[in-house]
Amino acid sequence: MSIRFRLLTEADVKAVLTMDDLIGTMTSALQRFSTGCVVQPVRPTIGIADDSFFATMPAYVRSGEGAKERSASLSGERAEAESAGPAGERAALGVKLVTVFGANAARGLHSHLASILLMDPDTGALLALLDGRYITEARTAAVSAVSSRLLARKSASSLAIIGTGVQARSHLDALSRVHALRQVTVWSPNKAHRDQFVAEGVRPRSGPGSDPSLTPHTGYTVAAVDHAGEAVVGADIIVLVTSSPTPVIENGWVKPGAHVISVGACRPTHREMDPALVARARLFVDSRAAALVESGDIVMGIQEGRFAAGHVVAELGELLARGGAGRQSDADVTIFKSLGLAVEDVTAAELAYRRAVERGIGLELAL
Repeated sequence: MSIRFRLLTEADVKAVLTMDDLIGTMTSALQRFSTGCVVQPVRPTIGIADDSFFATMPAYVRSGEGAKERSASLSGERAEAESAGPAGERAALGVKLVTVFGANAARGLHSHLASILLMDPDTGALLALLDGRYITEARTAAVSAVSSRLLARKSASSLAIIGTGVQARSHLDALSRVHALRQVTVWSPNKAHRDQFVAEGVRPRSGPGSDPSLTPHTGYTVAAVDHAGEAVVGADIIVLVTSSPTPVIENGWVKPGAHVISVGACRPTHREMDPALVARARLFVDSRAAALVESGDIVMGIQEGRFAAGHVVAELGELLARGGAGRQSDADVTIFKSLGLAVEDVTAAELAYRRAVERGIGLELAL
C-alpha cells in the first residue's frame, strides 16, 4: 500500500498562511510548549564550518484532550501547569531540517534553507513535505510580535531594526500588526541594502483569514541611518536580526523602557548584545533549556559571572499561560532572546497543510 502525501512549495505555503494566522498560532504554540503539551529535544546541531551548520528540529504536539488526560496522572503544581495548555488544540507530529550557510548570498541563495516533514500523529505516516524557509522567516517574526505584545510598553511607536535581510522585512510586517508604529529606523553595514529597504517601503500583507483584531498600521515612516547607535537611541522597540558573532548594540544606547528582540546569535559562542545590556534587562526566552545551551548572549554571560541561570525571568509561554509578571514598570528594559522552537514550525506546517487540503493547493504524490 503506497503512502500518499502532499507537496507544498514556498508559493503554496505563502498562499495559505498570513502573518495574522501565524501570530495567533505562535501564541498557542508557545503556551503549549511551556505547559507540557510538547515533546521535543533541544535541537541537535552539526557544525559544518564557522558560518554553517545543519540542525534537526522534531516535535510531537499533544492535542488539548491528550494534555488533559496526561495531567490527570500528575499532582500538585505540575498537574496545574500541564492542564493549563489550550483545550481543543490539534495534535501534530513533524520535523524541520534546517541548514544555515553564511556564504550562500554569494551563490544567490538564502542563508537559511529548510524543509518540514509532517506526519500523521496517529499512524506516523507521511502527510506532507513543505518548504520550511518561508515558515521559518514568518513564524520567527510572529513570535517576536507575541513577545512585543507581552513585554513592550503599550504606547510603543518607534522601532529600530539592525539588519536588512528577510527577517528585517518580516519583523516590520509582524510588529506593525501589534503596535501603532510611527517611526521605523534601520541600519546595516551595507548602505545599498539600507537604501533598498527604505525604497521598498515594506507594508503589511493581509488576505483571507486575517485576524481583524490585528490591525496593520501603515502610518509609519521608514528611514535609514549611518550608524547603529543612531537607530537604537530613543527607540521603543529594538530588533536585532544579524549574523554578527559579536555585539552590534551597546548598553548605553538603549533607553529605559525599551523592548529588545534578539533573533541572531543562536550559537553558544556568538553574541549580538552588549553583555552589560543583558545583565541590566529583564530577560525572557522561548525555551529555558535551549537558551542555556544555544544562546551565546546567555551562555557566555553566565560563564563570565555576570548573572546566573535564574536571570531568565520566564518563557513567553509561561507568561501566556499564567499571566506572570513581564514588564514591572515603564522604566524596565526587557529582552526577548529568540532561538526558534520545533513546535513553532510543526504547528505552522500543520495549519498550512489543513488549509492546503481545504483549498486543493499543492501536489499529491505517493511513496
